[in-house]
Amino acid sequence: MGCNVEDVEQHGTAARVARLAGAVAATGALLTGCTTTTVMGPGPMNGGSTAVGGMMGGTGNGNGAGRAMFAPLTCAAPTDLPGQRVTVTLADMGMSHTMGGTAPMGARMSLTAEPATVSSGQVSFVVDNRGWRTHELVVLPLAAGAGAGERVPGPDGKVDESGSLGEASSSCAAGAGEGIDSGAVGWVTLTLAPGHYELVCNLTNHYAGGMRQELVVTG
Repeated sequence: MGCNVEDVEQHGTAARVARLAGAVAATGALLTGCTTTTVMGPGPMNGGSTAVGGMMGGTGNGNGAGRAMFAPLTCAAPTDLPGQRVTVTLADMGMSHTMGGTAPMGARMSLTAEPATVSSGQVSFVVDNRGWRTHELVVLPLAAGAGAGERVPGPDGKVDESGSLGEASSSCAAGAGEGIDSGAVGWVTLTLAPGHYELVCNLTNHYAGGMRQELVVTG
């Protein structure tokens, strides 16, 4: 039916998973009549989804991580930031450097934080924007019994930031700014009490696109 499916398999024991993912991609291509290229990376992104999960829109750490094409980093955060360090990786799914701009509704993006549990006190968030769009990190409290991803975006594609503890939204600098550019790093140090928090990117349609993760702060 005019479809061309190219599978690039992983090495080692993951080869069987790659072949299965290729077969799934081929089936989808035949049904849609399009050209599909399947490129398998060396392993799960940041401990997130498996190759099959990424190929089929699966999630990593429960937040839609999957597979991404990473932009190279152009700067780094200081190594002597205070408190515990949480690395947050922001990414766009199925994008390259030729794409960008405002994310349309339904765009797939990811926010992955490691570790996802820290002790109360000072926490330094180091935010790597490995995506091709501008992104940010906002730290919001979670109400008792609420989970990540339950907020409802408004007409502007953003969620209510009431109660925000702070944000990293400046390129190659600390604190708030105009957004973290593709390939840049931002950081912020906050003092967090025990509880549950939601880490989000709150640019237009980014929250709905999968950019949120729960952070647990223990006593």
